Amino acid sequence: MIPSKEEWQKALILKQGESVQKVLSQATVAICGLGGLGSNVALMLARAGVKKLILTDFDKVDITNLHRQHYKATQIGQAKAEALVSNLQEIAPYVTYESHVTKITADNIVSIAKDAAVICEAFDNAQAKSMLVNAVLEKMPDTYLVAASGMAGFDSVNMIKTRRLSDKFYLCGDCVSDVGDNIGLISSRVMVCAAQEAHTIIRILCNKFDV
Repeated sequence: MIPSKEEWQKALILKQGESVQKVLSQATVAICGLGGLGSNVALMLARAGVKKLILTDFDKVDITNLHRQHYKATQIGQAKAEALVSNLQEIAPYVTYESHVTKITADNIVSIAKDAAVICEAFDNAQAKSMLVNAVLEKMPDTYLVAASGMAGFDSVNMIKTRRLSDKFYLCGDCVSDVGDNIGLISSRVMVCAAQEAHTIIRILCNKFDV
């Protein structure tokens, strides 16, 4: 039996506190890229009870995604943006989800993410990362941006850190490893970086900026 919205909110307040839950239940976050980082960031924010998630990815679920991304084997071939919403609705049914099966560009980021208090960059391509960061900093200077750089390989997860690069720009990762180096995407290390992105977003929304 699915709990009522009131029961769900009471449970979140019990675990996270009333003041935090009040803030999160009014927040909108946009996640650009729904792979190993983005799908898990979305999962954590949905569990935290944010009001709305804007989810964007042009890709489809592939068998090679399943070891680190929040999809099921039965969803192979489905659009990630649509499959992820289906999965998240089972976990957090009272969050509002807006999905876009499209490629994020410097031209459409404003129209897609205009209502978001925070934008999460979760691409696995260096050029796409740079494009999004530059577009948000230039066109949406009042919007917080949480990005990632470096989560591949077998090095210690203690190397993955969160850095505040400017007033509204945070970067999570080791800033060294690169998917393109063919050193492997290990589920546990990718998820540590995703958790740092999600936690940084929550801290931003709750006005805790000391990172």
